[in-house]
Amino acid sequence: MDVIPEAVMEAVRRTSNNLDEFEAQFAEFVALCKPEVLARLDPLERAQSLLLLAKATTTLYTLNLRCSGVHPDDHPVKSELERLSLYQEKLERFIDLSKAPLRPLATLNSQAATRFIEHSLPHLTPEQRQSMREISRGEGPKMKYLESNVHKKRKCQSMEKQSVRTAAQDFLEKAACELLGDNKGGFQGPLQPQDSDGDHLPVIPSPVVSVNVYIYKFVLYPLLQNIL
Repeated sequence: MDVIPEAVMEAVRRTSNNLDEFEAQFAEFVALCKPEVLARLDPLERAQSLLLLAKATTTLYTLNLRCSGVHPDDHPVKSELERLSLYQEKLERFIDLSKAPLRPLATLNSQAATRFIEHSLPHLTPEQRQSMREISRGEGPKMKYLESNVHKKRKCQSMEKQSVRTAAQDFLEKAACELLGDNKGGFQGPLQPQDSDGDHLPVIPSPVVSVNVYIYKFVLYPLLQNIL
């Protein structure tokens, strides 16, 4: 015993104690790795358990090779160790993603959407065009009333934030009012005939109206719906 350095004997005793402790804990762990037990775990917890089991058995086999005088780099177990390292990195990445805060909800830029409508409809009247510009700048009585309502709701209901769908729906209703009018006469489009002392203004050609309605219904509306 005197020919063996004390440091080596200390390492042997420490390794032996670690193996005894590992044997007791590993037996309990294997008993919990039954399919019916793993089925009750979350996917990430199940993956962690299976990866830990694979790493434990592979490490034991690697230690056995070293005790037999075989270096792991010269044995096929090396590829298994590399594969486990790759799975460990993937699992850690998924765990980090699960702990990361949720992405904030996307916001709808109603001013940019209003400018898009204005440029898509070249036949707007000066009054309608001015109204659209006020909306795009965040001005106008409707926009101010809407902003005031939103500000009050945020104060009274701080935990209830307006979703993207609600914001888009509000904008679509406002745009429909600006573009389609009240439609009392059954005539659709931003340019509607007006009555003046019994005289009727010339009717806007139906192709122009159809294009405007088409842009709103089949271009703008689906575009905003895809954002949701």
